[in-house]
Amino acid sequence: MAKKAKRRGRPPGARSPDKMDVGQLRQYIEKLEGVLKKKVTEQRAFFEKKLSELGGYAAAKATRVGRALGMGKRKGTRKKAVPKYRSRKNPKTLWSGRGVTPVWMREEMKGTKLKKDDFLIAKG
Repeated sequence: MAKKAKRRGRPPGARSPDKMDVGQLRQYIEKLEGVLKKKVTEQRAFFEKKLSELGGYAAAKATRVGRALGMGKRKGTRKKAVPKYRSRKNPKTLWSGRGVTPVWMREEMKGTKLKKDDFLIAKG
């Protein structure tokens, strides 16, 4: 048996908006507004749910990335570095070993067989 073709257009018994009187037209409009409000609330609930899921996901992802990069509870400045090297010519001149080699050390090493290790402060 052959399938019936789908009917296009208005359902049977529906009146054309052109042929409705004002009362029927108002009822039709109110019915459409009700359907529209229902659809809007359903869509809003769906998207708010998805947004809350994404918000939680993004916050968790950002926390993991922050931890991986070492961004965390570090506040303030670093404490002053303990000196590791002392000048042989002037014992008051010290260097922590951070940053560029100081001028005094380069000058003392120039033309001699001294190395950076020779200026180390003895721990004891």
